[in-house]
Amino acid sequence: MEQIEVFKALSNEARLQILDWLKDPKANFSPQEGIDLVDVGVCVSQITKKLNMNQSTASQYLSMLQRAGLISATRLGKWTYYKRNEDAIDQIGLFLKKNT
Repeated sequence: MEQIEVFKALSNEARLQILDWLKDPKANFSPQEGIDLVDVGVCVSQITKKLNMNQSTASQYLSMLQRAGLISATRLGKWTYYKRNEDAIDQIGLFLKKNT
């Protein structure tokens, strides 16, 4: 995990909001037909709608979080689903405890 990329990804309120929503997807998103919100992830269309921004901007934010290792993506058919990478998020906490 590249710490600079992680902190760049965390430096935006909308990206932080995405991580917060994905922490408890069942509380923050509608059920998805046949797709488990926790095990598979949340569809990009639901995240985009909740952010109230266009698809392009939302996809850029999700890509940045994914490149930083904070979320993972699963593609099923034409849809992409995102969920948090809890191990990476835990590592950030350890890094901050150790280095600050």
